[in-house]
Parts: sequence; C-alpha cells; structure tokens
Amino acid sequence: MGLVAVPGRRRVTVADPLDQIALARRQHWVNQVARHAVERGDLVALTFRGAPTTWAELQARVVALSGALARRGVGAGDRVAILMGNRPEYVELLVAVNRLDAIAVPLNFRLSAGEVAYVLEDCGAALLFVDEGTAQVAVEAAAQSSLPVTVLDGPAYDGLLLEVGEPAPDVDVAEDSPALIMYTSGTTGRPKGAVLTHRNLASQSATLLMAFGFRLDGEVNLCASPLFHIGAIGSVAPALMVGATIAVLPTGAFDAAEVLDLMARERVTSVFLVPTQWQALCDEQERSPRDLADLRVTGWGAAPATDTLLRTMAEVFVGSSNVALFGQTEMSPVTCVLEGKDALRKLGSVGKPVPAVQARVVGPDMVDVAAGEVGEIVYRGPGTMLGYWRNPGATAEAFAGGWFHSGDLVRVDDEGFVYVVDRAKDMIISGGENIYCAEVENVLAGHPGIAEVSVIGRPHERWGETPVAVVVPRDGAELELDGVREWASGHLARYKLPTVLEVVTELPRNASGKVTKGALREWYGAAS
Repeated sequence: MGLVAVPGRRRVTVADPLDQIALARRQHWVNQVARHAVERGDLVALTFRGAPTTWAELQARVVALSGALARRGVGAGDRVAILMGNRPEYVELLVAVNRLDAIAVPLNFRLSAGEVAYVLEDCGAALLFVDEGTAQVAVEAAAQSSLPVTVLDGPAYDGLLLEVGEPAPDVDVAEDSPALIMYTSGTTGRPKGAVLTHRNLASQSATLLMAFGFRLDGEVNLCASPLFHIGAIGSVAPALMVGATIAVLPTGAFDAAEVLDLMARERVTSVFLVPTQWQALCDEQERSPRDLADLRVTGWGAAPATDTLLRTMAEVFVGSSNVALFGQTEMSPVTCVLEGKDALRKLGSVGKPVPAVQARVVGPDMVDVAAGEVGEIVYRGPGTMLGYWRNPGATAEAFAGGWFHSGDLVRVDDEGFVYVVDRAKDMIISGGENIYCAEVENVLAGHPGIAEVSVIGRPHERWGETPVAVVVPRDGAELELDGVREWASGHLARYKLPTVLEVVTELPRNASGKVTKGALREWYGAAS
C-alpha cells in the first residue's frame, strides 16, 4: 500500500457472537448509522431539496450499495473516488465504502481533467462516482489515466441500489484504519493525499459536538460547504455520530436568499460558512428577515472576519453563538476554537487549542518560543492524520521532531489565545479554498510565452484573496491575462487561475538568487 500501513482486516460472520460483540464496540459513522436505524429509524437523517431520508432508509441504501460494491471486488483498503456535487448519495457513498473497510477519496469537482487524472493514479482508484455536473470531466480524466477506472453515473448508481445478489459480509472496521484520503494542494506543485482514520473523524466529532453544543434531539446542521472539503466532512461527521439531521445544501452559486429560505424551512440550528458568505446572509436577512429562531450556532472560518462583520452577525442573528474554527485537513481539521464571547475581545485571534489537540509554538530548532514571540505551531493528538498517501518524504518532513508541522507562523498572548501572523507555506486563501502558489507557478512556467513567473495573493473584496501572476515574458512574446488563463485552464481548476497579470522585465531576487516575494507583495499585492 505504500506509505501508510493498513492494520490487518478480518471479516467476521453473523454466526460468531463474540465477533459480533467486538464489532458492535466500534465507534465510527458506519456503526452509528446502523444504530440510529434501529433506535430512531423513523427520524430524519438527511434532507435535500425538501425531500427527507430517514435513518432506516439511509441504512438500507448503505447496505444495498456496499453489497453491490463488494460484488465488484471492493474490499478492505481499496480506494473509491467521488467526484460529485452535494447530494444525499455523497453521504451514502462515504458510509457504504467505509462499511467494507475500503477508503473513500472525495475529489474537488472544480479540478481540471488533468488534475483529476493525477489524483486517480496517485490513489489507485478503480471506481469513480460522478453526477451530471462532473461526468464529462470524469470521462476525460479516466481517458488520461493509465489505470483502468470505471466511471459510474446517476443511472449506474441507481442500478447498484436495485441490484439483486449476495449481501456484503460484515467487516470489523477498526477505528485506526483509513476512512478517507483528502487531497490538499501541494506546495511543490502536486497535491498530497492526507490519510484520515475513523479515529481521526471521531476525535473531530467530539471537538465539534463540544464547540457547537449539539443536543440529542432537534439538532439540524446545514452542510453548506462542498462535501469534498474537509470543512464539510468536519460538520457531517458529528451529525452522523449523534444522529442529528443534516440539511444538505445543493451545489451551485451561493444564493443568500435560497440559503436563508432553506434555514428557515428546515429549522437549522447550526451552520459553518466562510466570512464572505456570512456577509451575504447578513445583507439578505436585513433586507428580508426570515424566522431563524432555531439558529443557535453561527460558525465561521477558512478566512479572517472583520470586526464589522462579527458585530453585524451578532445584531442580525440575535441569540446565536458565534464560533470561529481554525485548523487544516491534516488535523481532521479543527485545532483551535474562538468562542463567541471572545470574538470581539480577541479580534484577529483563531482562539485556543481544543482539548483533543496538544499544541506548541516552536522555533526552527523545535525549542518553544516565549509568549508573544513568533514561531511555528505544531500539533499532536488523535485528530492527526496517519500521513500522506504513498509519500514518505513529505510525511517525514511534516512530522519532523515527532510533531505535525502546520506551516502556520503564530504568536500566543498571555491568555493563551493564538494569532496567525504569516503562513510558512506560500498559500493564498480565496473564497475559503487553499491555492498554493507553487502549484500555479509550475503550470504557468510551462506557458510558451513565459520565461519566469511568481504568484502572490492580493486582497479581494468578495473572495478574501485572489491570485496575481507576476511574469517575465520570453523574447518577442506578448502576454494578456485572458490568453494566459485560457491556456492554463486545461491544467488548473478555475479558482486557481490568476485574475491579475503583471508583466515585468525581471523578478526581484535576494543574494541567494531566490525571488523575494515580500517585494512583489509590496509592489503588486495591494488591492486595486
């Protein structure tokens, strides 16, 4: 399997009561969905476009789907990729794949066919589930892959559910076995697959249940982020664990009016959104108020929020608790939480490390820095990934000194609140999506008219940041933004494409010959 050693799997039989008791001790979303089907089978597990799915129905579909996958040879440790928008089938697939002790691989539906093909080959997926919005890219990606990849669309999915055959065997899915491979943009130009276990997801669930204060009954969490995103997984996991209802927001352009209507109709109690989305909701709610009396938690993160926005949220969504979440995919993801009572008092802070995370702020020598000094925050804890899929070099680097290195440079005040001051990894956050400059640079460097390129972020009113490409053209080449974007669109997801092109005669460099991005940010990084 490469880097990550998968613990030994053993298939158990219904006839063995001792194995059945051992299986029932497991604590992950596979077992929890089955338990909810028995204990609260008539209650609603999922809603989508107004249509409910009960826990009993969800479990029945999971069992049917896992049986069909097993009959196609899917078993422990196999990878099944998902390239779909938000829909109930996505949640069904996650649980059904894991029910076989196989590994689900959520893929960003904004990726180009080439990027999808790379991930399929890297993880070795044999099956790829798609919907009507991603089918064309999936077919192109499968054609580019050197592996035989079966693409399964909506009709094929429905056929699996109706298929008659031997049911899937019971499998003892251990908590420390891989559940997901979540691909992150690579600092060196290629994405890396963070391997997350069922224990990681259970740890994340405990953190969110505490931060959001989920109740045993009447809890409705709005899944508004794309399900390929760790932020969405982080909100779905605790809901599946405790039996809360998940209101799934369909994929598409963010429409504040539609979201508020859904929240009112489904009586949503908690939701996580990025600041730009909260601003849109505040504006719309002030224009046309909805009854959101059930809303208890307004969670946000992935980008900074202004004091003006935080005050507006408190005024518009009266009675809700404002909770900021901070973390990263490799930590499953939440590492720090800023409670509503501290949001304005500690403006700019990402909060304090959660109880399940052990954190230190260290210098390059792994020695703790003093309070108020800047250092890299490193982590340990049950939410820490196993490692990067088939990438021992990157894993060793990430865990140098026995701690996971976040790449975030922070300082901690005298009350223990963490403030991010810079990113050690050169990254842009645009609309809540991570864009690594090296990845964009590696693609643009292949443009026939570009001799040199450096990518930086520029503040953007709507998206937080946007990519700016500073390029040196080859002799005689004439470069225009539209042409560069069109050329790069076959290699990069749309949100990674530069929105600004700065043409220069040379890039600034230091004495070692490295491009000084500080100078580029000073010259070209200001909002226009």
